[in-house]
Amino acid sequence: MRQPQEGQGPGFPGVPIPALGAATAVYIQLAVVVVIVALVIAGSNLNIVHQVPEGHVGVYWRGGALLKTITEPGFRMCLPYITRYEPIQVTLQTDEVKNIPCGTKGGVMIFFEKIEVVNRLKKDHVYETILNYGVKYDKAWIYDKIHHEINQFCSAHSLQEVYIDKFDQIDEIMKEAIQRDCTRYAPGIEIIGVRVTKPSIPNTIARNYERMEEERTKVLIATEMQKVVEKEAETQKKRAVTEAEKDSQVSMIYMNQKVMEKESIKRQEEIENEIFLAREKSLADANYYRVLKEAEANQLKLTPQFLELKFIEAVTNNTKLFFGEKIAGMVLDQRLLGNFLVREHPKS
Repeated sequence: MRQPQEGQGPGFPGVPIPALGAATAVYIQLAVVVVIVALVIAGSNLNIVHQVPEGHVGVYWRGGALLKTITEPGFRMCLPYITRYEPIQVTLQTDEVKNIPCGTKGGVMIFFEKIEVVNRLKKDHVYETILNYGVKYDKAWIYDKIHHEINQFCSAHSLQEVYIDKFDQIDEIMKEAIQRDCTRYAPGIEIIGVRVTKPSIPNTIARNYERMEEERTKVLIATEMQKVVEKEAETQKKRAVTEAEKDSQVSMIYMNQKVMEKESIKRQEEIENEIFLAREKSLADANYYRVLKEAEANQLKLTPQFLELKFIEAVTNNTKLFFGEKIAGMVLDQRLLGNFLVREHPKS
């Protein structure tokens, strides 16, 4: 065992005491341990020491009167038989309300097997809530309130609405109804959410709903099959329209191609015709110019001397021999030989 040093208590560092002998210090330390163990045992039996768990606060009554003292989690002490202690949860908790009977608007009795209410008591409202409604505050504002609100809802709606049509709205309706009254009368209670299970209904009515659901399922299947058929027909129609548009576009492309080819051929022919006309015109102009020039040249050539030369050349080229007793005479045109004859036989 560690020996206490001067200025320290036996086993309790930092507590100054006068310097003691080793044996005395050991006796004092054992005495302190015995006293602590005795206090713990006595506290357990007499409720002197108690523990406030995490997520709770401690509330106290003295002589039946609620004290304003609110303690935090940890070990606490109170006077036995005089002060009473209760831990109050201030974190989220879920209260389950079971077997809730209710009658619908049509007189059918149904049962909600379980409704869960998630709630929380605000820490700063613990005293006034416990003062007004006691430790079992949730019985008045959750358990009993759920029974009341469920019966109110069922009595105002038919079985079809409760079981089918408005079942998905019951959670929110219950939450709003409970929170509305809690906000007014017990503001420390906060309703986080409500979960309502499907109610139990009579077997005969349940079978009717099952048959209705089967028929509804058949109708849904038939409707979906019809939608599938319509969708397939629409798809085929779109496919046919697409094919027709494609063929039309292809035909249009081919036709435009042929038209362009024809226009190209036509243009080529026009160009060739233009070239031919230009060539023929050029040839005609050249021929005309040639003839014109020849005519001008002939006009210049048509002189008596030139005509006489041509006559002589023609006669020379056409010389013929005649044999016989009588030689044929030659008849000559005066116009051709006029000047020649005049020159050979001038007038006396």
